[in-house]
Amino acid sequence: MSVALGATLAESRDRGRKLLVAYLMAGSTPSWLETLDCLVAAGADAVEVGLPFSDPIIDGPTIQAAATASLAAGTTFDSVVSALTGRSPGVPLVAMTYANVLLRRGYEHAAAGLVEAGCTGAIVPDLSLEELDDWQEAATAVGIETVLLAAPSTPPERLDALCERSQGFLYAVGRMATTGEASSLDPQGLELVRALRSRTGLPICLGIGVSTPEHAAAACEVADGAVVGSAIVRRMLEGASPEELGAFVGTLRAALDA
Repeated sequence: MSVALGATLAESRDRGRKLLVAYLMAGSTPSWLETLDCLVAAGADAVEVGLPFSDPIIDGPTIQAAATASLAAGTTFDSVVSALTGRSPGVPLVAMTYANVLLRRGYEHAAAGLVEAGCTGAIVPDLSLEELDDWQEAATAVGIETVLLAAPSTPPERLDALCERSQGFLYAVGRMATTGEASSLDPQGLELVRALRSRTGLPICLGIGVSTPEHAAAACEVADGAVVGSAIVRRMLEGASPEELGAFVGTLRAALDA
């Protein structure tokens, strides 16, 4: 059974829970489905499921490597849908992919496939506001909420527009860089969250560069949640077991609950 994205996260936030969104790349390891289950069991409030693409422009070396491994293993949009269908992990699933992956199938067909997979959210980082209408109309019609990204460089007027159009939650980009681990949080990301706070009632989650339990806790001093991706994916590529990955996510959860 699918779990609604925005309503679920907002309810948890309103109860005082700090949100943890975990990311993995579908098909990047043979045990990725077991890893997904372990991330949920460890306390992730939602899971971003990356659908591999050959030119992932927002992703840094770690997630690029995961996408390459996934494609080499024969992963496709349809194979991910098939693998996820009927699993019911118990938290919202958010598909993270690129516009060409969706366009190749047609937006309506792609949105229907994500619903079949149990996804209730989507992140399409290369789809600008000016090009959003067709995808968002097709997605909203079947219950997929499209999460938009705001960056530290985004002008105030565009922040207003992003907040108006985003669904599920608002993804605050923590630094002006591609995805990847960092030694410390960029203050620009924290300032962005503060700028967004008065603009939206959606949960605001800070990601890109959030790499450790300490980072997650610091992010959630101003944000409603943290998105952790590359730190999980690197461990996956290095051969960590699903249980070890769950243990890492457990340290993130503990830091947010402290």
